[in-house]
Amino acid sequence: EEEFKWLLQEEVHSVLRQLQDILKEASHRFALPTSGSGGAVKQENFVLSTSGTDQVKGVMTLQGDALCQADVNLKMPRNNQLLHFAFREDKQWKLQQIQDARNHVNQAIYLLMNRDVNYQFKSGLEVLKLMDAVMLQLSRARNRLTTPATLTLPEIASSGLTKMFTPTLPPDILVNFYINLNKLCLTVYQLHVLQPSTTKNFKPAGGSVLHNPGAMFEFGSQRYEVSHVHKVECVVPWLNDALVFFTVSLQLCQQLKDKISVFSSYWNYRPY
Repeated sequence: EEEFKWLLQEEVHSVLRQLQDILKEASHRFALPTSGSGGAVKQENFVLSTSGTDQVKGVMTLQGDALCQADVNLKMPRNNQLLHFAFREDKQWKLQQIQDARNHVNQAIYLLMNRDVNYQFKSGLEVLKLMDAVMLQLSRARNRLTTPATLTLPEIASSGLTKMFTPTLPPDILVNFYINLNKLCLTVYQLHVLQPSTTKNFKPAGGSVLHNPGAMFEFGSQRYEVSHVHKVECVVPWLNDALVFFTVSLQLCQQLKDKISVFSSYWNYRPY
């Protein structure tokens, strides 16, 4: 009984402090403030490429959760023509995955800071409920980075991203940016129009993170088929850090839950 009281009064608060420290570090990675700039978020440049092909190359400027600049070079396989697109100067593209992950981290920190050092936990169940609530936010934060949204091709075609570029993207090119784990990814789809006279059996593709050549869709009054897919990516080091912090925090939460459960099962089954 004394040991359980010590666990509730001392060790639980020690773990909560550890979790707060780790998650504040994770939160700082998302905010990326630069010293002496009044809290402004620094810009980072990333070169997106893939080994074995130079069909697509991109240079992206990431500022926190926003892509503020993008330069894309695309070599067309049909005629080796080189196309170049860049974001308009007045445009930024918000990466909702990063924004959501940061919000979930901050929610977890809020839950932990709600119990100061003088707070007395009254039961193991109370601690378990708190750990479950924190773990839910951390799992959601991690899932936002590890599970990109599935989109249909018409959704990509009608997204605001297509209007971000100068010169404007030709109708036979689609682009999509997303985060996958610790990587910033750019996918470029090249399309060809399916003629009304085509004998191909038209089957519109459903939602997917990455569509394959041969995928068909209808947009406007035209039917299209994906002819080529190019995916380029680069590692964003601070996203890697954040994912490590999430893993360590979830392990700490689970360890505390396991300890509480051991004591709780003892009290439930102790002989009278």
